[in-house]
Amino acid sequence: MTAIKSKELTIRFNADIGASMRWNFKPQQSEIKVLPGETALAFYTAKNPADTPVTGISTYNVIPFEAGQYFNKIQCFCFEEQLLNPHEQVDMPVFFYIDPEFVEDPKMEFVNTITLSYTFFEAKEGLNLPVPSFIRQ
Repeated sequence: MTAIKSKELTIRFNADIGASMRWNFKPQQSEIKVLPGETALAFYTAKNPADTPVTGISTYNVIPFEAGQYFNKIQCFCFEEQLLNPHEQVDMPVFFYIDPEFVEDPKMEFVNTITLSYTFFEAKEGLNLPVPSFIRQ
């Protein structure tokens, strides 16, 4: 895969938590610059400030929505339960690239910024989040 040097993109990172989630969760960087076809690595940090273990599970979205088909995560922490012991802090990597076909899509012509947003929820017994079909493959 070859990087497309004619179209630098800004990737912004956002972090949210569900209403009952007790963790502190944030991106380690607010944004990075990438070229379509170039791999990039970003990190999020999660900390459990509670005195008891807490298990979390995350979902993500990409804005603008239409850019999501070009956002390819090679490694991420979404849709997998993460157990943090009391006062434990972890760094969680996201390894990704923007498909070079991004620059061929006329709908993406004026898109220069993409936001990757994760939301962590406390995993409860019997909670089943819908997993997109492309993740299950």
